[in-house]
Amino acid sequence: MEVGGWWRAARALRAASDGWWRMAVPGAGVAATASRSFCAGGVPSLSYQELKELKKTNVLHIDVRERSEIDRFGKIPESVNIPLGELVEALQMDPVKFKEQYNQKMPSKSDPVVFSCLSGTRSKKAIGFATSLGFNRVQQYAGGFEDWIKHEPPEKK
Repeated sequence: MEVGGWWRAARALRAASDGWWRMAVPGAGVAATASRSFCAGGVPSLSYQELKELKKTNVLHIDVRERSEIDRFGKIPESVNIPLGELVEALQMDPVKFKEQYNQKMPSKSDPVVFSCLSGTRSKKAIGFATSLGFNRVQQYAGGFEDWIKHEPPEKK
């Protein structure tokens, strides 16, 4: 990624205060906006309940933790594991190769994508990478796996 690209992406995300998720989550309106939390840098973060609702739609949920973390602790159901170190390459793959490697349809740059990790640090970086590649409907579940397991058990491999 070019120097400064991440910062441009972060500024663009901050400027876009009305996230795409309001259109994707049924019933998300002014009240949902008021309850939505923000992590450092102004990136909107989904709550557990918002993620549960989004997962009922065609959103792609990418867990950017390492494979060893998934193997050891499990994963959020219906998420696909693409470790952060592979993400930029994966998001630029040929769609057929992406499908073969991750068993998911390659997202277009306008498809909704949610990133998560253990607690929000890597998913925030993933948003920066994806935005710098032109993806414009990205969101994060900043509570990550740590928050998810407070609400329900993980999916084991």
